[in-house]
Amino acid sequence: MPTPSELPPLCESDVDPDPIRQFRTWFEAAAGAGIDQPEAAALATADADGAPSVRMVLVKGVDERGFTFFTNYASRKGRELQVNPRAALAFYWGPLGRQVRVSGPVARTSREESVAYARSRPRGSQLSALASPQSEVIGSREQLELRVAELDASLGDELPVHESWGGFVLAPTAVELWQQRPDRLHDRLLYTRADGGWRIDRLAP
Repeated sequence: MPTPSELPPLCESDVDPDPIRQFRTWFEAAAGAGIDQPEAAALATADADGAPSVRMVLVKGVDERGFTFFTNYASRKGRELQVNPRAALAFYWGPLGRQVRVSGPVARTSREESVAYARSRPRGSQLSALASPQSEVIGSREQLELRVAELDASLGDELPVHESWGGFVLAPTAVELWQQRPDRLHDRLLYTRADGGWRIDRLAP
């Protein structure tokens, strides 16, 4: 695998005119390079007063709609996205010297899509999602473990999916590609919506 300094400069003529397709190309390169959880991204949200918060999430789908992740709608990020439905994602693939920044409005996935994803997860993960009042103060870890055990014993093979569990799709209005270069002369290409398509501008590092 080439080091970041061995990669050629990132030129406008070398990237796909569609940022979703370009993201997939870079994502596949990150996965092929053996990077652990290349789908991990920092998700930034803000509350109604504009106070920001950020945390890592796993982006579970990227298609023509945008970038999809799942959470408890009653969690802090869920509540913030309800009152301020805009967000930003940042992917960082250190061994390749690359990052991608994405921003735009968010919308909830359909109930059907949320349930289908929830039921694709391991049983333990489904039980934890049912047991955890995400982002709320709890008394102890033992309290959570006891609740998981109770649910496991009382529920059948197909677990219910709580109404508060579901996904969000971030529909990008801006996507930035960043590639590390020697002497801090990094390449930055910014896609923004323009005339029904995408405009690509180079930013100074």
